[in-house]
Amino acid sequence: MEAATQTDPKNVIEIEAATQTEADKLVRDKKFTRYMQRNKRQWEDEIKDKKEDGETDGKKPCDAPFERIKRKKMAMLLGYCGVDYYGMQRNPGVRTIEEDLMKALFEAKYITEEDFVNQQNAQFQRSSRTDKGVSAARQVVSLKLPLEIDIEEINKRLPENIKVFGVKRVTNKFNSKIKCNARTYSYTLPTYAFESDFVNDEEKKLYRITEDKLKAVNDVLAFYIGTKSYHNFTEKKHYQDPSASRYMMSFTLDRVFVDSEWEFAELLVKGQSFMLHQIRKMVGLMIAVVRGHTDISTLEKAFGKDKVMIPTAPGLGLVLDKVHYERYDAKFKDSHDSLTWEAEEDSVQTFKREKIYPNIVKGEIEDKSMAFWLEKLNKHNYEPSDDVPSEKEMENEQESDDEDEKENDDFDKVNGEVAKENGDEVDKENGDVVDKENGDSVEMNVDEVKDDDKINVIDEKNN
Repeated sequence: MEAATQTDPKNVIEIEAATQTEADKLVRDKKFTRYMQRNKRQWEDEIKDKKEDGETDGKKPCDAPFERIKRKKMAMLLGYCGVDYYGMQRNPGVRTIEEDLMKALFEAKYITEEDFVNQQNAQFQRSSRTDKGVSAARQVVSLKLPLEIDIEEINKRLPENIKVFGVKRVTNKFNSKIKCNARTYSYTLPTYAFESDFVNDEEKKLYRITEDKLKAVNDVLAFYIGTKSYHNFTEKKHYQDPSASRYMMSFTLDRVFVDSEWEFAELLVKGQSFMLHQIRKMVGLMIAVVRGHTDISTLEKAFGKDKVMIPTAPGLGLVLDKVHYERYDAKFKDSHDSLTWEAEEDSVQTFKREKIYPNIVKGEIEDKSMAFWLEKLNKHNYEPSDDVPSEKEMENEQESDDEDEKENDDFDKVNGEVAKENGDEVDKENGDVVDKENGDSVEMNVDEVKDDDKINVIDEKNN
């Protein structure tokens, strides 16, 4: 019987190792072959694409070096006469301040075409929305712009009734609306509006306000100071609506001046925030009380739960005089420029004298804006009539988005009156101080707040 043939295990391992080495070599050879074939095809394609002058149709590197423009958040101070405009905010089909401003920035190549089409790409925000026909002496907007800005390049592309006064670098998450802790508006009107017994224009022109009348005006204006419910001083608000509560810091007749032989008075009101038509109604009711068309009881009733029909003064004399950033300046005084704009003050005053006041004076003397309104005031009824919708009906109405007089929005997140401001931390990437949890970039966007938004208000106690 033949003995079984035995294979040495050591030999088996050596055979398998040799087989594996040959297999690896075969794989490497195939990969190398494919690599050479690809290179050959690429080389042949390049030869095929070559023109007679040696150039190819293939992609070529750009000869000009690519320059990436670094853009940072900026605050821009500007003024405008709003007489021929349909307000500050963009509104398709009509002329607005923002449309002309964005167009100038695009033409100066400080924003891209995408930014011009959709200004939110540049994180654009206004400190305050102004009505149709309302002017501004010191409006502030925030947006991303290149670090190097030539203001004259912008101004020469703007109409003469709009002017940029200055641009300053701000914190990375700065929002000109949310960081604004107060606004000051002025209202300019002829002083004859405080009297009711004039017969003709010549008497109105010669009138000069007395000390007693000055005191009477300031006494009524002082009644507005403090936190009150202004539901009767705007549209579509009811007494219990928390967003109708507003805080007025001061309201006075600031100065009297003569222009073109007519005497004018300038009122100044400083408040945390204002609603649609609020200031014009405050002025309208004050004039009615001072002229004797109604008494102080109507003013007291206007802040109660009852509905009062308050006259709305003309928009011509209303001007956004100043926006305040005291809290921002105090917090970032060591790292960023102040937003008090002292260096730009002379330019602001010149613009007011040359562009804003002449249009107000002309509108009052030639167009008789206040005179025509006073004729209507004599017949005004302060009690709601049957054709006036009830508060319940107004509450159920949806607010229109295409109103052309959006005066300074609804509520602002400032100084604890509405909400606490988030703490700050350092942005390590660019060294800026920014808000935690995107404090400024939270798109509450107070311009767009609707009546049914839930806003908790902490009223300041006056007693």
